[in-house]
Amino acid sequence: MTIASATLAELKRCARDAATRAYAPYSRFPVGAAVLAADGTIHAGANVENASYGLSICAERAAIFHAVAQGIRQIAAIVVYTPTPAATTPCGACRQVIHEFGSGALVVCCTDNEQAERHYAIAELLPVAFSTDALAGRR
Repeated sequence: MTIASATLAELKRCARDAATRAYAPYSRFPVGAAVLAADGTIHAGANVENASYGLSICAERAAIFHAVAQGIRQIAAIVVYTPTPAATTPCGACRQVIHEFGSGALVVCCTDNEQAERHYAIAELLPVAFSTDALAGRR
Protein backbone atom coordinates (compact mmCIF):
# COMPACT_ATOMS: atom_id res chain seq x y z
CA MET A 1 0.00 0.00 0.00
CA THR A 2 1.19 3.50 -0.72
CA ILE A 3 -0.04 6.78 0.67
CA ALA A 4 0.43 10.32 -0.58
CA SER A 5 3.65 11.97 0.57
CA ALA A 6 1.74 14.89 2.14
CA THR A 7 -0.39 12.45 4.13
CA LEU A 8 2.69 10.52 5.24
CA ALA A 9 4.37 13.76 6.32
CA GLU A 10 1.29 14.68 8.38
CA LEU A 11 1.18 11.24 9.98
CA LYS A 12 4.86 11.53 10.93
CA ARG A 13 4.27 15.01 12.37
CA CYS A 14 1.32 13.75 14.44
CA ALA A 15 3.27 10.73 15.71
CA ARG A 16 6.29 12.87 16.64
CA ASP A 17 4.00 15.36 18.42
CA ALA A 18 2.24 12.55 20.30
CA ALA A 19 5.59 11.22 21.56
CA THR A 20 6.15 14.54 23.35
CA ARG A 21 3.06 13.75 25.44
CA ALA A 22 4.06 10.17 26.31
CA TYR A 23 4.11 9.19 29.97
CA ALA A 24 7.24 7.07 30.22
CA PRO A 25 8.84 7.62 33.65
CA TYR A 26 10.00 3.98 33.94
CA SER A 27 11.43 3.18 30.51
CA ARG A 28 12.28 6.74 29.51
CA PHE A 29 11.28 5.57 26.02
CA PRO A 30 8.60 7.91 24.64
CA VAL A 31 6.75 6.61 21.61
CA GLY A 32 4.16 8.31 19.44
CA ALA A 33 1.87 6.78 16.85
CA ALA A 34 -0.56 8.13 14.29
CA VAL A 35 -3.19 6.05 12.51
CA LEU A 36 -4.62 6.82 9.11
CA ALA A 37 -8.19 5.56 9.12
CA ALA A 38 -9.80 4.25 5.95
CA ASP A 39 -11.97 7.40 5.93
CA GLY A 40 -8.85 9.62 5.81
CA THR A 41 -8.95 10.84 9.41
CA ILE A 42 -5.83 10.74 11.58
CA HIS A 43 -5.80 9.57 15.20
CA ALA A 44 -2.74 9.84 17.43
CA GLY A 45 -1.63 8.21 20.64
CA ALA A 46 1.35 7.97 22.97
CA ASN A 47 2.62 5.26 25.28
CA VAL A 48 1.37 5.50 28.87
CA GLU A 49 3.28 3.54 31.48
CA ASN A 50 2.20 2.39 34.91
CA ALA A 51 4.11 1.21 37.97
CA SER A 52 2.32 -2.10 37.40
CA TYR A 53 3.95 -2.65 34.00
CA GLY A 54 1.21 -4.88 32.63
CA LEU A 55 -1.22 -1.96 32.88
CA SER A 56 0.87 0.16 30.50
CA ILE A 57 -0.27 0.76 26.92
CA CYS A 58 1.82 1.20 23.81
CA ALA A 59 1.40 4.22 21.55
CA GLU A 60 0.19 2.08 18.65
CA ARG A 61 -2.70 0.61 20.64
CA ALA A 62 -3.50 3.98 22.20
CA ALA A 63 -3.84 5.51 18.70
CA ILE A 64 -5.91 2.61 17.36
CA PHE A 65 -8.17 2.50 20.42
CA HIS A 66 -8.71 6.27 20.11
CA ALA A 67 -9.75 5.76 16.48
CA VAL A 68 -12.08 2.91 17.45
CA ALA A 69 -13.65 5.09 20.16
CA GLN A 70 -14.43 7.57 17.37
CA GLY A 71 -16.23 4.88 15.37
CA ILE A 72 -13.37 3.81 13.11
CA ARG A 73 -13.24 0.10 12.28
CA GLN A 74 -10.68 0.06 9.44
CA ILE A 75 -7.19 1.56 9.32
CA ALA A 76 -5.04 2.00 6.24
CA ALA A 77 -1.71 2.88 7.85
CA ILE A 78 0.07 3.56 11.11
CA VAL A 79 3.23 5.57 11.72
CA VAL A 80 5.32 4.81 14.80
CA TYR A 81 7.85 7.45 15.91
CA THR A 82 10.68 6.89 18.38
CA PRO A 83 13.45 9.37 19.27
CA THR A 84 16.12 6.77 18.58
CA PRO A 85 18.89 6.34 15.99
CA ALA A 86 17.20 3.24 14.50
CA ALA A 87 13.49 2.83 13.80
CA THR A 88 11.57 0.63 16.23
CA THR A 89 8.87 -1.80 15.10
CA PRO A 90 5.66 -2.43 17.06
CA CYS A 91 5.60 -5.14 19.73
CA GLY A 92 3.71 -8.39 19.16
CA ALA A 93 0.55 -7.23 20.94
CA CYS A 94 0.43 -4.08 18.83
CA ARG A 95 1.02 -6.07 15.64
CA GLN A 96 -2.02 -8.20 16.46
CA VAL A 97 -4.19 -5.12 17.14
CA ILE A 98 -2.98 -3.43 13.94
CA HIS A 99 -3.95 -6.58 12.03
CA GLU A 100 -7.39 -6.67 13.68
CA PHE A 101 -8.26 -3.23 12.29
CA GLY A 102 -6.09 -3.22 9.16
CA SER A 103 -5.07 -6.59 7.78
CA GLY A 104 -3.59 -4.78 4.78
CA ALA A 105 -2.20 -1.82 6.74
CA LEU A 106 1.07 -0.10 5.97
CA VAL A 107 3.33 0.24 9.03
CA VAL A 108 5.89 3.06 8.90
CA CYS A 109 8.56 3.19 11.61
CA CYS A 110 10.43 6.48 11.77
CA THR A 111 12.86 8.58 13.78
CA ASP A 112 14.34 12.03 13.29
CA ASN A 113 16.81 10.37 10.91
CA GLU A 114 15.02 9.96 7.56
CA GLN A 115 17.57 7.32 6.51
CA ALA A 116 16.36 5.06 9.34
CA GLU A 117 12.73 5.04 8.20
CA ARG A 118 11.28 1.61 7.42
CA HIS A 119 8.04 0.59 5.70
CA TYR A 120 6.32 -2.76 6.22
CA ALA A 121 3.06 -4.43 5.37
CA ILE A 122 1.52 -5.70 8.60
CA ALA A 123 1.61 -9.19 7.06
CA GLU A 124 5.44 -8.94 7.00
CA LEU A 125 5.54 -8.14 10.71
CA LEU A 126 2.85 -10.68 11.67
CA PRO A 127 2.79 -13.37 8.98
CA VAL A 128 0.42 -15.74 10.81
CA ALA A 129 -1.99 -13.46 12.62
CA PHE A 130 -4.67 -14.72 14.95
CA SER A 131 -8.02 -13.91 13.37
CA THR A 132 -11.66 -14.90 13.16
CA ASP A 133 -10.64 -17.00 10.15
CA ALA A 134 -8.27 -18.91 12.43
CA LEU A 135 -11.07 -19.44 14.93
CA ALA A 136 -13.24 -20.88 12.16
CA GLY A 137 -10.41 -23.09 10.88
CA ARG A 138 -10.06 -21.19 7.56
CA ARG A 139 -6.32 -20.50 7.53
